[in-house]
Amino acid sequence: MTATVPLPLTWLYVPGDRPNVVAKALASGADVVVIDLEDAVAPDRKEYARAATAELLTEPPPVPVHVRVNTVDGPLAAADLAAVAPRPGLTGLRLPKVTSAEQVARVAAATAGADPPPPDGSGPPLYALLETALAIERAYAIASAHPSVRGISIGETDLRADLGVRQDTGLDWCRARVVVAARAAGLAPPAQSVHPDIRDLEGLAASCAHGRALGFLGRAAIHPRQLPIIERAYLPTDRELEEAETVVKAAATDRGAQALADGRFIDAAVVAAARRTLALAHRC
Repeated sequence: MTATVPLPLTWLYVPGDRPNVVAKALASGADVVVIDLEDAVAPDRKEYARAATAELLTEPPPVPVHVRVNTVDGPLAAADLAAVAPRPGLTGLRLPKVTSAEQVARVAAATAGADPPPPDGSGPPLYALLETALAIERAYAIASAHPSVRGISIGETDLRADLGVRQDTGLDWCRARVVVAARAAGLAPPAQSVHPDIRDLEGLAASCAHGRALGFLGRAAIHPRQLPIIERAYLPTDRELEEAETVVKAAATDRGAQALADGRFIDAAVVAAARRTLALAHRC
């Protein structure tokens, strides 16, 4: 499989039935390209999208590629999984509208490539999309459903409709719950859902700043022009880098919990966070 990018910040969605757009996405600078077989593809184009995606993934592409298959419990998912899961160019499977741990476990078993399936998560990495109130309620169970699960995130358009939420901040409790569930399950921080207005770059930047404050890391995009805005929002500032370097340098003395010269108290958790900040900066 294609090697994954450390600490990806940008995940660019592209429709699977438009190979020319997929090719442009692979050269866009996105950390991960997500080929969509679900919402972005019309019903009469599903088979073509599946076949085109499977052909693309015959060889590892230049950047990591995930595939969002059709709804796990729907009539198209089995064919999607059979077509793309064994391909050497696949880096991850994104599972839409997940509502239970059992759904995830079934996909893991179906894509493990062995009978009985191994329990160690040796199949394709799975990323569950939580798009309903029930999914949010079960976030930790889904996140910890199987070793193949490498991430969870919110599908905010469907979730907003399910909850009848009108104001964007009405989703903050759900967002925080998913961040906590991912951390509790030992997963990477979730990426933010897409910002649907590709012209509203100021709004995107403000939304990214809000998401970062809530504990998200990176964001899905639907147009290449959104990528630099997302990356800039999530990369550490000069001040954050300076503070992280100070913390890591102090921790090198191996004196356990201690106070810095400016009075700030640091312990193992603070040091770990500082190292994550430096790792983010070094990804560039």
